[in-house]
Order: sequence, then C-alpha cells, then structure tokens
Amino acid sequence: MSGSTEGDLTKTGMALKHDREWDYELDRILEAIEERDASKVGLQFPEGLKRRGPKVADDLREVAPDDVTFMLSGQPCYGACDLDTYLMRRTDVFVHFGHTPMKESDSIVYVPLFSNVDPFPIMEDALEEELTAPEEDADVGLVTTAQHMNRFEEMTDWLEERGYEVHTRRGDDRLTKEGQVLGCNYASADIDAEQVLYVGGGKFHPVGLAMEHPDKRVVIADPVNNAVSVAEHDQFLKQRYASVHKAMDAEKWGVIFCTKIGQGRWETAQEIVDNNENAYLITMDEVTPDRLRNFDMDAFVNTGCPRITTDDGPRFHKPMLTPGEYEAAIGEKQLDSIEFDTFHDTW
Repeated sequence: MSGSTEGDLTKTGMALKHDREWDYELDRILEAIEERDASKVGLQFPEGLKRRGPKVADDLREVAPDDVTFMLSGQPCYGACDLDTYLMRRTDVFVHFGHTPMKESDSIVYVPLFSNVDPFPIMEDALEEELTAPEEDADVGLVTTAQHMNRFEEMTDWLEERGYEVHTRRGDDRLTKEGQVLGCNYASADIDAEQVLYVGGGKFHPVGLAMEHPDKRVVIADPVNNAVSVAEHDQFLKQRYASVHKAMDAEKWGVIFCTKIGQGRWETAQEIVDNNENAYLITMDEVTPDRLRNFDMDAFVNTGCPRITTDDGPRFHKPMLTPGEYEAAIGEKQLDSIEFDTFHDTW
C-alpha cells in the first residue's frame, strides 16, 4: 500500500511540463474543451493550492489548441460552496480543483485532487493508542475528507480485517461520498457507534464532529501531520461562550448574509432582521474583519459559512456569533444548549 502511485501523473503516459504529485485529470479537462469547442477556460484552486495553478495552466497549454485562453481565479476559495461565479459565467469550461461536487452541474468540471499520503501507518497507531479494541467494542464509525476518499473502501476493509464492525453512511445532499465530512456538515457521522475514527489533516473537522455528536468519542488519525489524538472541544466551547457573553449587552446587530453561491441562508438572516428592529442586514461575498470595521455595530451574526465564526471569530473587532449563539445572547435559549453551526442545504 505504501508504494501506491494512484493519482500520480508522473506515472501516466501524458506528457507534462511539470511533475505532479496529484492527478489534475488533464485528459478530462481537454475532453470538455473539445466537446464545447471552448476558447476560454477558467481554473479555480482553493487557497492552499493556488501556487500550483500556473503549472497546471502550463501543462494544459502544452496540449490544448493554441486559441484556448486559460484564466486563473484570484478570488478566495475555501470549498465547493465557494465558486467564482463571475469567472464561471464568462468561460466556456470552468474547472474547480480540490473539492467534490456539492451539487452536480453540467457547467463545472470538478477535480477533487486525492492525496497520495498512505493512511494506514497512522491508522495502525490510532488502533494501538486510542481506538477501543474490537474485543471490547467492535463498532466504529469511519469518516474522512474529500482528499482521502480515494482510499475510503480500503480503509473500511483494513478496519474490518482487524475485527471491527465499520459503520458508514452518506450524510445528506451537501455531501457527495459515503463517509465524507465537510467543515460545515457532519451528517455522515450520524451512525450507530460510540467511537468514530476520523482520517484526515487538522483538528477543525473532528472538533466540529465532536460538538455535533457529543455522545461519540472521536479519534483523529492525521496522516498529513503523522499524529494521533482525541478531539477535545472544551476549549473551543469556552471561546464561544466568551463571545456570547460579550454580545449579551449589544444593541445594534449586523446580520451577515453571504452572497457566495453555496453559503447563503437567506431565510435565517431575514428572520433575525424581521424580529429585531435593531438588526441590520449586511450583504457580502468575502467576510473579513477589515470589511466590517467601518460598520457601527455592537455585534454581528454570521449566517454564511460557519468557519468564518469559528476560525476567524477572535479576529473581528466585535463579537461574531452563529445564529444559534445569537439566540443565546438575546435570551431565547440557554447558553449551554448552543451547538456547532452546520449547513445542510446546497444551492
């Protein structure tokens, strides 16, 4: 398994100007260009992969017709919900790299970019260090991110070979694959097991999962950073409680409606404004501390991507709350009842 070259374009017959560690599916992009007789092609990469964009454009220019123009999106991109709709409307082929489709579309070519990192050594460590042995509790849930979905069936088989009963499901319409989780959606972990193994990088996803499903023990097997741990959300909750406390005396509220294609919750934003005469609807695409600083508000409610609140909350000059936290701040619900804010719709 450690010698797998799946997804490594350097092992294919396609001539490349630059070496690749991931499969950018150039042949599928070329096929779309030919089918649509395209002259303009848009390429969108998430933030961590933008630096690879020029090299991918180089390789496409090597094999595409000379009259095809490739355009790189410079807009911020944090997920499949974050499409550059301006560029999409002005190109014949629009390619979104790094994520699976949130909603199928004939106008978008999705290239998920699967990781070549071998997940099994760190899964072995997780079994030895944190997972309950199958003799004591054979039930285990398995979840991962889009980057590791190419090995999901192998991971399931690996656990079953070691005596576990593996529970998986595809969450809801926002999720494309069995066992997939997003930073805003953990419905795939709604399974009949008290322990869940998360295979993937970082702690944001598993911490969110632990808050969404507090009855489950979430073990993190991180093949990117080669680390095993258990998701702890106590510190995260303390930070959120502190933000809610700061907002309890707020009089003027700014209610953020995000105009990005997959992040708008209009009904939620409208309901808050309709029921609070001191609430003002603010529409934005990219929600940043600098762009909100000039608004004279005491606190903000973010109805867009939950990660704006959870990841960047401390950077805003005034408290930034989720819709559920807002209800606690104005006394409509108990503080200890707040939950991790999640998305369950597409667009």
